[in-house]
Amino acid sequence: MTSLIESPTHTRRPQRTYSRWASLVVLCAGTLMTILDGNIVTVAMPAIQSDLGFSAPGLAWVVNAYLIPFGGLLLLVGRLGDLVGRKRMFTAGLAVFTVASVLCGVATDRGVLIAARALQGVGGAMAAAVVLGMLVALFPEPREQARAIAVFSAVGAAGGALGTFLGGALTEALNWHWIFLINLPIGIVAWLAAVRVLAPDQGEGLGEGADYPGAALVTGALMLTVYVIVGAGDRDLTATLLLAALALTLFVAFTVRQARTARPLLRLGLLGSRLLSGANAVQILMIATMFGFQFIGALYVQRVLGYDELLTGTAFLPAPIAIGVLMLGLSARTIGRFGAYRVLLAGLVLIGVGMALLSRAPADGSYATDVLPPLLLLAAGFAAAMPALTGIAMSGASEEDAGVASGLFNTTQVVGGSLGLAVLSVLAASRTEGLLADGRELVAATAEGYQLAFRVATVIAALALALAAAVLRPRTGARD
Repeated sequence: MTSLIESPTHTRRPQRTYSRWASLVVLCAGTLMTILDGNIVTVAMPAIQSDLGFSAPGLAWVVNAYLIPFGGLLLLVGRLGDLVGRKRMFTAGLAVFTVASVLCGVATDRGVLIAARALQGVGGAMAAAVVLGMLVALFPEPREQARAIAVFSAVGAAGGALGTFLGGALTEALNWHWIFLINLPIGIVAWLAAVRVLAPDQGEGLGEGADYPGAALVTGALMLTVYVIVGAGDRDLTATLLLAALALTLFVAFTVRQARTARPLLRLGLLGSRLLSGANAVQILMIATMFGFQFIGALYVQRVLGYDELLTGTAFLPAPIAIGVLMLGLSARTIGRFGAYRVLLAGLVLIGVGMALLSRAPADGSYATDVLPPLLLLAAGFAAAMPALTGIAMSGASEEDAGVASGLFNTTQVVGGSLGLAVLSVLAASRTEGLLADGRELVAATAEGYQLAFRVATVIAALALALAAAVLRPRTGARD
């Protein structure tokens, strides 16, 4: 009996190899669902607005209600995953996300939809925060780890493509409710597979503690910041300034909390790394540009060019497909030859040029001449810039801080997307309303509103380029 328990290492190896790659499939499936959900809603926005009566600035909350709790909770749930076990956190996240998706799908008023989207953000954070740590633990050998990460990255790009297309197809064929209800069968299958395939892990135990007050402070600060921006046009200046001051106070309180608590969510010493801090700052600006483009670009194609939901989803397929192909086929080799810094700058230049071309898209434009060329430039730029920026950020963290640095990088990505969407959607809506009040025709006024948003996004991309050039330049012999 003892030998049966202790000896059969040789008989377990094939099963262990199979389980690792099966586990990767499960992790990719869970990630695909959360990424798909982030994109699938974009094309359905006009239908949601028409059905539930959202205002133009308020419509951004259909996205932000998901992104803000997602980004604000990543650090906390990542730490909780270490304490209670990453498998438990991942499977619980899938369950919460799936239930919340059903609530979104059956929502018949704005409040229910926004609340359910926020719950989706909680579930998405629970699942996403532990995936990278689980993947690295499954594949410690460098060559296999590189292959696993390549597969994982390709799934992320495929999620973008599939989400945009499915959003249009489901909204056109059925209605917008089904863009959320589709997560029910996916979530059930992913949860059952995760329970069966993923190896259990013990975790450190809740006795080690986590900084719950810190998580509450930073989540509240992020939510309030975006609320201030999104609702700026609907309140007077005094109220806006007071809310902004409250958000800043929460951020300061979070910083003080992290400096004093024994187990901080974010060790402030990490921010002393020039590369880590600089890369996160650049990412906020870059993702603000790209996420704003995704939202405003889809609205331009629908409301100005007159595309329906299915055609809009199809029109945006080239971008995520190109990103996935370039990331897998060229990014690693290009970075290896020219260095991450040069590749990052080249990618940011392409993003800036693509946004500048979009800022000229007229009311009587066409997809082939006014949308597709900048779309491909943006895809190529993002495919070059994102892997390079990730590598620079992680090189600024020590091995023991790699997990926290990864969580911080994911968090600033969500913050950048939320703030970019909020700022650009408010600017576009305000410009359009002003022109309509002056008697301009609807389509022309709408196009000019989007042009303003694209011009501001071009400036943001230029700021990202300038910041990257100034801060992230390699310094021979310097300690970062």
